[in-house]
Amino acid sequence: MQELMRTIENYGAAWQEESAEKRLALLTQCFAENGRYVDPTADVSGREQLSAHIGEVLLTSNGRVQITSSPVSHHDVVHFTWHMVAPDGAIMVAGHDFIRLDEDGKIAHLAGFFGDPPPLS
Repeated sequence: MQELMRTIENYGAAWQEESAEKRLALLTQCFAENGRYVDPTADVSGREQLSAHIGEVLLTSNGRVQITSSPVSHHDVVHFTWHMVAPDGAIMVAGHDFIRLDEDGKIAHLAGFFGDPPPLS
């Protein structure tokens, strides 16, 4: 469980890191070399593309992502929640991430969702 926590902590730290070099170093520790990241606005593969995507989001939103839950996992699948915080502390968006880990415990595939699913009507 400690290894999983370290993976999630490094991933979360990458979403707060303005330095492209430091961000890529964090992703190297937690994201598979050819890992895939998808959310409603992006579909990128590889650490370098994910680092560039994160940098663009940080620049254009001026927000920082914070992990808001402990990860829950079974087999090679993990779920955790997060939110993006504006400089004034307001929550800009919250969401859920679902990841699949590779054999080394790094993120091989991450699917991010914004907000909670709507209730059944």
